Amino acid sequence: MTFTQQAMPIFDKVIQDYHLTDDVDQPINNPYDAGTIEYYLYFKAWIDTVQWHLEDLIRDPQIDPADALQLKRRIDKSNQDRTDIVEMIDSYFLTTYREVKQLTDATINTESPAWAVDRLSILALKIYHMQEQVQRGDATAEHIATCQQKLNVLLEQQKDLSTAIDQLLADIEAGRKYMKVYKQMKMYNDPSTNPVLYRKK
Repeated sequence: MTFTQQAMPIFDKVIQDYHLTDDVDQPINNPYDAGTIEYYLYFKAWIDTVQWHLEDLIRDPQIDPADALQLKRRIDKSNQDRTDIVEMIDSYFLTTYREVKQLTDATINTESPAWAVDRLSILALKIYHMQEQVQRGDATAEHIATCQQKLNVLLEQQKDLSTAIDQLLADIEAGRKYMKVYKQMKMYNDPSTNPVLYRKK
């Protein structure tokens, strides 16, 4: 079983678990043991799924401004949580391949494996919700046809991205590629680098 064959059913399970209540305030119930890659993947997809629905809520044109600000702050925190869990997944990959000897002509990839996995998790959400649009009973035939075309593209993209991730991991394992992970330095989250924050001190 490839890594993406392991990951995608977990992403799909998260989306199904969330939609049992479809409530952004429901608590996570991660079924996997803490510290395992399955645990991290489930946690990652849960963050993405809740944030997807927070992004829907904040776009309500009738939303109360105070509620919108609260949602914006929640989305900001979710983005930081998402970054943190991606870095944990990259740490897993770094540990997994730490003994691999790089070939002399090994090259680096444009992104780390975990950031590619991040895109795969988001794709699972896009596919689920585009499928919902295709199955809408109150939509026009034109809307459904347009969404079906988009769904076909998303499914092809999921296949291609899965292949690329599995090949990248195989290349890292064989020493043809190497990982170099840079921590995300979000200056606006840091009270020492965001001028709006440090000037208030």
